[in-house]
Amino acid sequence: MKKTAATTIALFVFITTALAQVKNIPVFVSGTEGHKSYRIPAIIGLPNGSLLAFCEGRVHGSDDFGDINIVVKRSNDKGKTWSALQTVVDADTLQAGNPAPVVDLTDPAYPQGRIFLFYNTGNNHEGEVRKGKGLREVWYKTSTDNGITWNEPVNITAQTHRPKQPQVNTAYNFPEDWRSYANTPGHAMQFGTGKYKGRIFIAANHSAGSPQPQFADYQAHGFYTDDHGKTFHLGETVKLPGSNESMATELSGSKLMMNSRNQKGDIRARIVSLSSDGGSTWDTTYFDKNLPDPVNQGSILTIGKKKEKNIIAFCNAADTKQRDNLTLRISYDDGKTWKKNIVIAKSENDQKDYAAYSDIVNITKNEIGILYEKDGYSTIVFTVVKWR
Repeated sequence: MKKTAATTIALFVFITTALAQVKNIPVFVSGTEGHKSYRIPAIIGLPNGSLLAFCEGRVHGSDDFGDINIVVKRSNDKGKTWSALQTVVDADTLQAGNPAPVVDLTDPAYPQGRIFLFYNTGNNHEGEVRKGKGLREVWYKTSTDNGITWNEPVNITAQTHRPKQPQVNTAYNFPEDWRSYANTPGHAMQFGTGKYKGRIFIAANHSAGSPQPQFADYQAHGFYTDDHGKTFHLGETVKLPGSNESMATELSGSKLMMNSRNQKGDIRARIVSLSSDGGSTWDTTYFDKNLPDPVNQGSILTIGKKKEKNIIAFCNAADTKQRDNLTLRISYDDGKTWKKNIVIAKSENDQKDYAAYSDIVNITKNEIGILYEKDGYSTIVFTVVKWR
């Protein structure tokens, strides 16, 4: 068929309209579908093109501890519409949280891919766990049918955590005395190329010993599996007091970058740790002053390659005082510099916690999907952004 000017214009309008439709689509709305509050978003894309959006469904309110489930919704049209809510983890009246999903694409036993959902459970408030009065555990579930059904949970606490709490559970008695513990929050990652191809790495953090001023007892770390979940190994702890909520991604040359929150709040910027051995140890750790942060979570993702360098996307509330000014940044040199900056959400009247936690996902080679908390944690919405 001969393409006319009118056809070209119509096609442009159609594409532009389709993109515009995927802007701040409500996915989880507080007070609906059995939960008073929804927090801590995570999102992944599946091999069949569907999207899975996870979060914590807090039954009675917005507190970080209590009756909290892990819930999920599905989109089969790149985020325009979303399914009804499905509960993946229900720990009865206790806490299940910090969903960290990832798709294992390299296991020959599952050629269509297998989803891993890593998460934590807890039996007390975070502040009490930091005092040694409680326990946080580490688990995962898997799905081989694109998240429609989920297998029984697997407890990997003994492999990924170091709690010294015989008064809570005699199975755990390590000399390190780790107390509070949390995955990511946001998606986990898998190396897609190179020396560590197939390794699944989950960024995490813990508190060590008694609580210290300015949260200096917190430190980031990661854990990983090279055999599709059969065994897990702990990576080295980041030697920077206060390093906290983290997410990791693959750089060029089989390197790994982990990006962390500074819980101390003395420097309002993101903490970056680089590893040349797949997250086993850290070559260097530094503050990236080009990534301002108000002591909040951030998300990072490898989205392509240009001139033999991986293209990295990073998203956070790029404000040093409050959770606002959600900004997507693009790096063409493995995160050394951030050449492109796109503001996703910014309050017009300095509204508190206008845009907070987020996670990002590849939609097409030119578009990124962003799942983020908006309007004082009242909703978790999904937006598609054309970044090139």
